[in-house]
Amino acid sequence: MRADIVPGAVFPDYVLSDQHGQRRTLSELQQGDPLVLVLSRGGYCPKERRQHEGLVQLHREMEVGFCRLVTVSSDNLLQSNEFRAGVGAHWTFLSDPGRKVQKDLDIREYTDPDHNPMIPHTLVLEPGLRVYKIYNGYWFFGRPTLEELRQDLRAVLEKCRPDWD
Repeated sequence: MRADIVPGAVFPDYVLSDQHGQRRTLSELQQGDPLVLVLSRGGYCPKERRQHEGLVQLHREMEVGFCRLVTVSSDNLLQSNEFRAGVGAHWTFLSDPGRKVQKDLDIREYTDPDHNPMIPHTLVLEPGLRVYKIYNGYWFFGRPTLEELRQDLRAVLEKCRPDWD
């Protein structure tokens, strides 16, 4: 990943199409709340499908906890919708078939030239798209567990909610 994308840095506010074809910015989707951003290989990958099946449960908690979840993949709009429906997700999926994010962040996965995916990452972002934590998911167990994400979100909420105590 690009050297300037580290904890404390502001993540780029990409503009991509959502599952309905509407152009959306990450900051618009974040709405001032903590955000878990999943940079995904795409729906073809069984590791991605398994991670997202787990995220379905966490997303239900995130909705009542005032946290957001967004997935970005290099899938086209149809593939992105199939991925989203196939795992039962109800959060925003952004489609990046031009691989703008992959190229900008320098996360091209060199082991799969057929799909040309990005190396999967999961980022926990504080309000303002500020990076709190980055997980590199090239290997499946490099991805965060649901409990790790809960703990990260708790820490971010403690920082950004003045009425936490």
